[in-house]
Amino acid sequence: MPSVSLIRAESYDRSLLRQSLTELLEPLGGLEAFVKPGDRVLLKPNLLTGSKPTRECVTRPELVCCVAQMVREAGGEPFLGDSPAFGSARGVAKNNGYLPVLEELNIPIIEFSGQRHAIENENFNHLRLSKEALDADVVINLPKVKSHMQLTMTLGVKNLFGCVPGKMKAWWHLEAGKDANRFGEMLVETARAIAPDLTIIDGIIGHQGNGPSGGDPRFLGILGASADVFALDLALLHLLNVEFTWVPTVTAAKNLGICPEFTHIYFPNLHPSDLQVKDWKLPDALVPIDFGLPRILRSTFKHFYIRFIKEPMAAYSDRQ
Repeated sequence: MPSVSLIRAESYDRSLLRQSLTELLEPLGGLEAFVKPGDRVLLKPNLLTGSKPTRECVTRPELVCCVAQMVREAGGEPFLGDSPAFGSARGVAKNNGYLPVLEELNIPIIEFSGQRHAIENENFNHLRLSKEALDADVVINLPKVKSHMQLTMTLGVKNLFGCVPGKMKAWWHLEAGKDANRFGEMLVETARAIAPDLTIIDGIIGHQGNGPSGGDPRFLGILGASADVFALDLALLHLLNVEFTWVPTVTAAKNLGICPEFTHIYFPNLHPSDLQVKDWKLPDALVPIDFGLPRILRSTFKHFYIRFIKEPMAAYSDRQ
């Protein structure tokens, strides 16, 4: 019976946030239940974009900082990694205010590289995934609560799509995007392969409407955590009053038999009914998941321009 811990948390002040995280993780055994001395621990936030730092499109650096401190106290060695759609993890982290806290704690940022990973699914014989995520001793998934114009919602499972390196994500939109069910199944298999040990979702301020980046910040005042990312996603949908059948990742997880029934989830702190959000705003309309070849080429050009021209020029300017 999977456990999902949900609490009210209203501040990104680091001292208050640290107290909230301790309360959140206590019924799960604390962070020490997941991190042992000497473990190399990947912190995987949502580093979607560096261009909208005030729109609450990414996981807050304060949350990552507090979790990193807790990892260190448990004897682990934290490092941060992601594979943004455009640019580098370091560039997106810099634009969202991560560098001061990462430098304060001496936490490295890793750019993901890919390797072939075999899976047992008749629809996919392998996935290309981050070597760094697969090799980590512990993966702590740190998503943001957001609406999504292609997938209705992006929560814990979708956040692990960032473990697909480089422009392979765009290729999956081309290869599987014409079928939302197939695309959702690919995302679920990615999450199952990465197998995060712990997911902590940032719902203090979410991003609603035309997400993942074109919507609006929305104060929710919640944090959630679970060792079962599928159970956590389902619990958040109940909290936000969003039908799971509208979300391809949860539908696929249900069809594969790896998402529990809501009634089989144990809530040691607050129940979703205690935190109900009646007016969460979903996208105005859903847009196709698939990318045509012209869009793939434009996306690839933009990615390489930002990563290998714009970001190096900004770094050079900063040093002058």
